[in-house]
Amino acid sequence: MKVFEKIKMKNNNNQDNKIVLFVCVENAGRSQMAEGFFKKYAPKGFKVQSAGTKPVSQINPIAIQAMSEVGIDITRQKSKELTEEMMRSSDPIVNMGCMDKSFCPTLFLPNVIEWNLEDPKGKFIEEVREIRDEIEQRVKELVSAIAITTEK
Repeated sequence: MKVFEKIKMKNNNNQDNKIVLFVCVENAGRSQMAEGFFKKYAPKGFKVQSAGTKPVSQINPIAIQAMSEVGIDITRQKSKELTEEMMRSSDPIVNMGCMDKSFCPTLFLPNVIEWNLEDPKGKFIEEVREIRDEIEQRVKELVSAIAITTEK
């Protein structure tokens, strides 16, 4: 199932400086996994960052384990606070889903792509693997949509 066929990009003419931003509340699981997958599949000229509205001190160890099982090391990634500069410089912005509505990134972000993925926090590895696999599929679809949009 396609999440989207193509996306609208700001400033299509300067592909070399494009940044994709993945956001969630804690920036400890879903957005970190998405960042790891996007680094693997990123189209030429694109970079990635992830952030949260309420970052935590460490990445979810189960998310780290699930990603290492597919050969992606996210142990060096850090949970970061969502900033105005990140929002201004990123296109597209993907919200992973909100479990804590009072800190939901979509309260602060215009024109966001909403994925509504389950939070891996407190889940067993089997459940986190399913979330990881869904994130990988959606990142691949996003990369395809970016490629279609930037080919023009």
